[in-house]
Amino acid sequence: MRTVRLDLLPLAVEHAEEMAAALSDPALHTYIGGAPSTPDALRARYQRLVAGSPDPSVTWLNWVLRLRADGCLTGTVQATVIEDRRLAEIAWVVGTPWQGRGLASEAARELVEWLSRRSSVRSIVAHVHPEHRASAAVARAAGLSPTEEEQEGEVRWRLSLPDPPATPPR
Repeated sequence: MRTVRLDLLPLAVEHAEEMAAALSDPALHTYIGGAPSTPDALRARYQRLVAGSPDPSVTWLNWVLRLRADGCLTGTVQATVIEDRRLAEIAWVVGTPWQGRGLASEAARELVEWLSRRSSVRSIVAHVHPEHRASAAVARAAGLSPTEEEQEGEVRWRLSLPDPPATPPR
């Protein structure tokens, strides 16, 4: 996938070292908890993600964001597609040095557009901490709206997609 400024590259284990540096700021974990991953820990995580979900009804889709102007990796977008629920759960993260430029919104919009072309996805959701204004702005830019639902202290944002038009019989 490609946006005005970004290439969304399928996640590869080889991205771990550069992504560990890009996502090394502890402030990125203010709302999601945890701490920055070491290159080795991220490599192990990426190996699991690239291998795919052990559940055949669930598909893990992960991309790194490469800022073409700088030629560097700046963040990730991901989707977990749950086929039998026609649902995609999405998430994003952009390293601190690249925040405030609209890169997460640009990538999330592209991801939502890509997912909306899949007939198996009719609902897209994201979970956003109620105090994380920047992430709420990304969800809104991607077309999602907050719901009254909460999960583990986060607000569920949702975009419901129309069913694709029926193909007339031949």
